[in-house]
Amino acid sequence: MIKRYTLPEMGAIWTEENKFRKWLDVEIAACQANAEAGNIPADVVETIRQKAAFSVERIHELEKTLDHDVIAFTTNLAENIGPEARWVHYGLTSSDVVDTANALLLVEAGDLIIAKLQTLSDTLKRRAYEFKDTPMIGRTHGIHAEPTTLGLTFALWFEENRRNIDRMTRARAGVSYGKLSGAVGAFGHLDPEIEERVCFLLGLRPASVSTQVIQRDRYAEFVCALAIIASSLEKMALQVRHWQRTEVREAHEYFKPGQKGSSAMPHKRNPILSERICGMARVVRGYAVAALENNALWHERDISHSSAERVILPDASIAVDYMLAKTNSLLDTLVVKPERMLENLNATRGLVFSGQLLLELAAAGVQREEAYYWVQRNALKSWDEGLDFRELVKQDADIKSRLSDEQIEKAFDVRTQLKNVDRIFDRVFGGMNKYSGALPLQAEERARK
Repeated sequence: MIKRYTLPEMGAIWTEENKFRKWLDVEIAACQANAEAGNIPADVVETIRQKAAFSVERIHELEKTLDHDVIAFTTNLAENIGPEARWVHYGLTSSDVVDTANALLLVEAGDLIIAKLQTLSDTLKRRAYEFKDTPMIGRTHGIHAEPTTLGLTFALWFEENRRNIDRMTRARAGVSYGKLSGAVGAFGHLDPEIEERVCFLLGLRPASVSTQVIQRDRYAEFVCALAIIASSLEKMALQVRHWQRTEVREAHEYFKPGQKGSSAMPHKRNPILSERICGMARVVRGYAVAALENNALWHERDISHSSAERVILPDASIAVDYMLAKTNSLLDTLVVKPERMLENLNATRGLVFSGQLLLELAAAGVQREEAYYWVQRNALKSWDEGLDFRELVKQDADIKSRLSDEQIEKAFDVRTQLKNVDRIFDRVFGGMNKYSGALPLQAEERARK
């Protein structure tokens, strides 16, 4: 097997040094496969392996004249290898090298992204259990709706992040394909067995069919997976921004000693990290558009994709890697204010329990439309006049005629609303619920009927 170079930083993966290293891995693997097949002398492979070396600076210098990066690369190799260099790049076209090497780069990038997604999952799970029973107001349309818990928000994000791990795993598998099928994909100069052997040596899979290039739907899936991850991180950061608003103050970014929030207003503690994450998500989504447009090339191949990919593949990978690190730090150190959450939960003087009260009346035999009217007239009076909703309900003759004080108190008990939190956590963290995956089976059963 060709030695795989593992790198600790996403930025290091996308250096020109590592790119050319991957090109060299492909060239040497091709020499080995060709030697094994008898296409080139067997004794030259070790010489090529030992003498093959490149200099990024020299490649750039050669490219100024040649105006072709792959030829500049092979020329630099020939300068170091000597006469045996005539067997380097034997039977290959440039995209055979570039696209197969791209797969190696994208696999490395995907591995780092998946590792950081898993780290984020650990943080989300820990914080979900930390605040599983911490009540807060849930909102729809930005308006107070019904009680929830902070832990459920983290559980929601955990589940979405798990889907992102699945997406990135699939996308990583989708780009882990190489090709050595020549200028139009017809294997005019090398047999498919050479491609299969090279891909095996590199830890890749051979494309079943290609043109001069690996088809760009694979790359589009990878970048779109990055864009979805970025949007998920934006979703989390946007929620933190809402929590940190002065009027809400339910949670805020950690503000370290010595940090300053504004050059003009010393009191400011702004959600700068969350805003940064949200802004970067917009950039990554833009890269996804370019990746999708790269799929349509003229005939077997043009080069319009190449210039875009030199930007979007490294930049999108680096951006999402950075966003994951910052989001994990943001949520790991998030300062939570349970007492403020309780204040906000009670801010509407019990209005958020109107739905439960409606159900209690329906269960007591009141027609829904009539019960809705009874509850709403008290809710609107509470809202417009700043009165306590529960006290108004207790004084309403219609409601009192159907519900006891005990039943009314139950309707206004937050524990009634949150009684199924443990069951939700068991669904998320305890394994698949009994209905997971049932829909295809049900469809099959309906088809049989």
